[in-house]
Amino acid sequence: MKELIKLALDTASARGASYADIRIINTKNETIQIKNGRTATLNHSDTLGFGIRVIANGAWGFACSSKTDRAEIEKISALAVEIAQASALLKIDDIQLTREETYVDLWTTPYLIDPFQVPLEEKIGLLMKIDHILRKDKRIKVALGSMSFMREHQWLGTSEGSLIEQILLRSGAGYSAYAVGKGDTQVRSYPSSFGGQYVSMGYELINNLKLLENAEQIRQEAVMLLSAPPCPSGKMDLILGGSQLALQIHESVSHPTELDRVFGTEESFAGRSFATTEKYKNFQYGSPIVNLIADGTVPGGLATVGYDDDGVRAQRWPIVKNGIFTGYQTNREFALKICENKSRGCCRADGFGAIPMVRNNNLSLMPGAWKLNDLIKDTKHGILMETNKSWSIDQMRLNFQFGCEIGWEIKNGKKIRLVKNPTYQGITPEFWNSCDAICDDQHWVLWGVASCGKGQPPQTAEMSHGTSPARFKDVNIGIK
Repeated sequence: MKELIKLALDTASARGASYADIRIINTKNETIQIKNGRTATLNHSDTLGFGIRVIANGAWGFACSSKTDRAEIEKISALAVEIAQASALLKIDDIQLTREETYVDLWTTPYLIDPFQVPLEEKIGLLMKIDHILRKDKRIKVALGSMSFMREHQWLGTSEGSLIEQILLRSGAGYSAYAVGKGDTQVRSYPSSFGGQYVSMGYELINNLKLLENAEQIRQEAVMLLSAPPCPSGKMDLILGGSQLALQIHESVSHPTELDRVFGTEESFAGRSFATTEKYKNFQYGSPIVNLIADGTVPGGLATVGYDDDGVRAQRWPIVKNGIFTGYQTNREFALKICENKSRGCCRADGFGAIPMVRNNNLSLMPGAWKLNDLIKDTKHGILMETNKSWSIDQMRLNFQFGCEIGWEIKNGKKIRLVKNPTYQGITPEFWNSCDAICDDQHWVLWGVASCGKGQPPQTAEMSHGTSPARFKDVNIGIK
């Protein structure tokens, strides 16, 4: 690989590139899905290719290929420079990058059990056992269970001298039960919706999730929701469970603080951001107990790497500190636009065939001091909601509405009844400023988001958000 990297960089330089990098990536995926006692999906893929990115005449150029022979490396490297030179004819300003250290290194995701060495029969067997438990009640009309594994072996070389090899591993699993009856359909998922939980580790995740142990409760809750009353409407306190709060962080804090979005590069596709640069370091984003930390080094995070696709070492920094907006997510290009001379290491691409850009890092709400039971006892009237079912947020990441799979109404410190179809609405800074209690680190879980979309053409990226349950005061709940 070193010889191919050197050839690409030398070719780009000889053709007129002032900067170049090449990523050679081998990605292996396995996905298994069981539906109603049958194997619905069984996919295995193994891809190899490279993407080369250059700056020539002050503009970016990018080209890629799934062939990795010397002739193709030379051809695609030259093409990337041609694209940059053509782009330069329409540029407004020259591309400039922060000055960063260079590295020669190998980094690997820590893991105990290689999921690709676990027999397929064992994986399918576990999902079948879960499916059997979920469908013991005839009102469960659809049971879905899945596992997903990914290994990405990448080599990054830059014209500045970095040569970085990384082996990234991710595992995930989960299931859902759909109950039908009384003219209604309800769903319960475990350990979260949209495929379950995803963590950067090996098959030990599957052993740790207690999938079988929770299947009966999930089935029972799905059936109970058919007879549950609708969630009440009005202004009241809201306690969000961890996986729902993780999505709240993702949509209303993580995306708004991607600096390229602030400057409009997502405007035609996914909107911009209300967190504009005049608010930087002086805006009250949340209440004083709200501390949100970006961390590309946290164990298990889906965005946890040794280095990003700019070759910048992973790091940890505050996005919101004691309620004040204090940080953006940046790459080498956009950091300079806010007069920062170093990148935050948030540059990633969806495989070898996509150009790297600013992507959400792992972003977590720091735990507080409450126990969940004590928080419920302290709540006079509110709703505890868990597990996302739907979401919507406007193009500036301000006005939002979320729906959850399940809720419990709380009165005078007690959960008095199960409620279905719970929803809540809010405006991002008002919502985060209403946060008055956060549960402690014993409740804290790092939740994986495995399919975040961005860019044109669209790219998918993965990241994690750590949370404990938290309470928000006087929230608009339900739809009147």
